[in-house]
Amino acid sequence: MEDFLQKMICMMKYLRLMFSKFPLVACFMLLISLLAKVSAQPLMTLDQAIAIGIKNNYNILMARNEQEVANNDYRYAYGALLPQINLNATRNWSSNNVNQSFSDGRKVDKKNARSNVWNLTGNLNWTLFDGLRMFAAADELKNIRDRGELAVKSQVIQTVAAIMNTYYQIVQQKQQLAAIAEQMQISEERVRIAQNKFASGLGSKLDVLQAQVDLNAQRSAYLQQQTLISKTKASLNQLIALPPDQDFEVEDSIPVDTTLQITNLKTEALQQNPDLLIASKDIQIAQNNLQITRAQRFPTLSFNTTYSFNKQNSQATNPYQPISNRNLGLTYGFSASIPIFHGFDIKRQIEDAQLNIQYQQVNLQNQTSQLELALQNAYRDYRYFIQAMQLEENNVQVAEENVHIALAAFEQGQTTTLDVRTAQQGLADAQARLITARYNAKQAEITLLQLKGDLVQ
Repeated sequence: MEDFLQKMICMMKYLRLMFSKFPLVACFMLLISLLAKVSAQPLMTLDQAIAIGIKNNYNILMARNEQEVANNDYRYAYGALLPQINLNATRNWSSNNVNQSFSDGRKVDKKNARSNVWNLTGNLNWTLFDGLRMFAAADELKNIRDRGELAVKSQVIQTVAAIMNTYYQIVQQKQQLAAIAEQMQISEERVRIAQNKFASGLGSKLDVLQAQVDLNAQRSAYLQQQTLISKTKASLNQLIALPPDQDFEVEDSIPVDTTLQITNLKTEALQQNPDLLIASKDIQIAQNNLQITRAQRFPTLSFNTTYSFNKQNSQATNPYQPISNRNLGLTYGFSASIPIFHGFDIKRQIEDAQLNIQYQQVNLQNQTSQLELALQNAYRDYRYFIQAMQLEENNVQVAEENVHIALAAFEQGQTTTLDVRTAQQGLADAQARLITARYNAKQAEITLLQLKGDLVQ
């Protein structure tokens, strides 16, 4: 309700300025349309925007899809410890012309001698030992699964940070819009005073024109700021996967936590920053790959068994040939494969795997160094903008008092329109600096929490 009343007050201030430009009926119609627009714009809180974004953001959905692939691979990882079973079946037909002569004088001359063969074979192959390669491969899939979970968390943190920055950017622009509206109200008062003084012969037409020019410039800035807010809302809609033209209202304030300490931030960031954890997981995956590669130097021992069924029917072409033949039997045994020499290929792969481990270790050190630097710089910005915010809050109060005094003095003829304009510009600058400092302080806070890995639990 309070937010709605603030919107109404802003609209009424704006409409008062528009009365000088539009007829009364037109202003009344404009008021009705704006009321309808306000009532049609629901308030979207930051928590709601984050919840929608986590559910719908395209980058998060793609990261989760990759994680599901890794989960699925690990779910079947221990299938490598189980035997492989294959069933093969064939059925062949043949038709031959046979012309045979034997030493005892017998002759066989048969046309289209037909035969058919059934062959059914079941094979089982079970690798009993392969240098522990299958266990290292399972561990690698587990680490890849864990890395996928960390990648999703990292993407969620990046997305939440982007949503928060964009959301508070809209709030900042909304505050700037209110500041422009306040400037328009001051300029409207300047126009009124200048017109009254000119009408009474105590002022010049130049003061009226200058005040009107400033008012028109602020009206233009107001429209431009509204356009900027609409574009930033479209950017937020894209982040949370909503239609770009969906309109909404945001909160009015930017809360800033002024209690963050660099020591605690650094300690927790080194423990839970997802990018550092991903770099650590990459080292483990590289070590798994080295174990898998080294396993190629060990012999492979397998158990094999075959159960076969074979049946052949044929038209006899000589008295010694059976017309039906059937074989049924089981074969089993062990096989071993011992690597002797592979042109140094295994040695090359092992050296490459060792170099990859070194690379991943250096990458972790680099990521740690970059994290510490980013934390330090973000904290410096954070402290500076908090101090700037506190300073500008006082400056705005002084500037507002200065404007009120200048307007009163101008109305009494004790100062010039230039003095009022200077005071007014001082207030506009102080408000802009305060709004910017507050937003920048919030950005620095978000960056610190993002580096800490604490934006989402």
